[in-house]
Amino acid sequence: MKYHISRLFILVTLFVVTVNAVAQNPKRELRAAWIATVSNIDWPSKPGLTSDQQKQEFINRLDQLQSLGCNAVIVQIRPACDAFYNSVQEPWSRYLTGKQGKAPFPYYDPLSFMIEEAHKRNMEFHAWFNPYRALVIKTKNPNPPDHVTRKHPDWLVNYGTKTYLNPGLPQVRKYVIGIITDVVKRYDIDAVHLDDYFYPYRIAKVEFPDQSAYNKYRRGFDNKDDWRRNNVDLFVSELNLQIKQIKPYVKLGISPFGVWRNASKDPKGSETRGGQTCYDDLYSDVLLWIEKGWVDYLMPQLYWKHHHRLAAFDVLLPWWEQHAQKRHIYYGLGVYRMLNATKPPWNSPSELMWQMRDIRETTINAGYSLYSTSNFDKLNKSVQDSIKAHTRHHAFPPTMPWLDNEAPTPAILQADEYTEGMLLKWTGQNPSKEPLKFAIYRFEKGEPIDFNNPEHILAVVQKPEYFDIEYHQHKNCKYAVTVLDRLWNESLPSNIVSTATNKD
Repeated sequence: MKYHISRLFILVTLFVVTVNAVAQNPKRELRAAWIATVSNIDWPSKPGLTSDQQKQEFINRLDQLQSLGCNAVIVQIRPACDAFYNSVQEPWSRYLTGKQGKAPFPYYDPLSFMIEEAHKRNMEFHAWFNPYRALVIKTKNPNPPDHVTRKHPDWLVNYGTKTYLNPGLPQVRKYVIGIITDVVKRYDIDAVHLDDYFYPYRIAKVEFPDQSAYNKYRRGFDNKDDWRRNNVDLFVSELNLQIKQIKPYVKLGISPFGVWRNASKDPKGSETRGGQTCYDDLYSDVLLWIEKGWVDYLMPQLYWKHHHRLAAFDVLLPWWEQHAQKRHIYYGLGVYRMLNATKPPWNSPSELMWQMRDIRETTINAGYSLYSTSNFDKLNKSVQDSIKAHTRHHAFPPTMPWLDNEAPTPAILQADEYTEGMLLKWTGQNPSKEPLKFAIYRFEKGEPIDFNNPEHILAVVQKPEYFDIEYHQHKNCKYAVTVLDRLWNESLPSNIVSTATNKD
């Protein structure tokens, strides 16, 4: 009996170790970071830098994120009805050049440049738009006479210290969708990304002044809150439809506030006591968007610690995961919480790493985004070191089968040995002519051929060849290559090439 119990214990232990190993090294995990441009939060470091200075700062940012294992970057390209790209309708952002409407000098298109640099590093580029913010300071309008805030003052709503385009006006929704789809048409972005600002955060005892729009466009709604939610629903559903008509592979992602509704107000809500919520204060019925398939991913901002008394990370993460059946849910993590923190848990990397482990080990499609990148310049190096250890192996973003579930054709691999190393080359078919990436796997002598373990991924490249300069340190190893398409669908492996025989 003792023998059988011991044997069972060993088997269970081995199973747990295997499961933990897979959890610690996932092959699929979105690893992203936000780069905010409004008020020069992350990039550029200040307005009016030369074009070369702007470019170098962005390259440095991407290199930093690549070292942290990121496979996606979310860059704010429209902070407030302005543009970090060559827009037909809206002016160059003053956060870029120092003056609203002034183009970079010497001229370049920052968006084209940023996309190219991200793609060089096999990183997705998610273009982040703020749809309705018109003026960051309502008393200051730096825009030229043909700007939307000058031509359409009837579209504007002042609320708090800012000015917004009125989400209740059909012509506003059409205008904003046109701005976004123009970028989808002209630029090689991988996703459109919106943050939590549809209707602004509620100001206590101050009503958002949209009564006239409600009176004119109420569409049978007797409740203004329901009407506001429907305005956002109409915007999101139409935006997604138009994006997919232009480029079916471009994702739509939205990053809502981390609390949908409190359970005290709705039994479907989370056991939280959030002072504001998506549904009741921001008029964003994000669960409906998931249910209807109007978004490809949500990225709720879970900026609270474990065991927080009002909105605990460990309460919200499993709550959101309950709704991740039809579309992906990733999670926004608040690196900024660690700035100047003198007390636990934010005065060390422990809380952030705990959250990242929870996401990796308990979610359906693991993924996160870090807010925001410039914080790493001000934090102790141990934060970056901890993230690097957590992401030390390659990971691909999760696939989205509702967009594309057809894997590329496998490659045919050959290897040629040289004094300096092993040259791998491969050929294959690409009838759709889409940009492809290639994952090179290397298996040591005696290792099982396991393509689910990312520890075996040697590199991810874009050209159909790779030179392994470490070949002589890995005698009798085996190589294989897989093909990855734009949406990260992975082909079956190529033929396996052994360095011992240099053939299959």
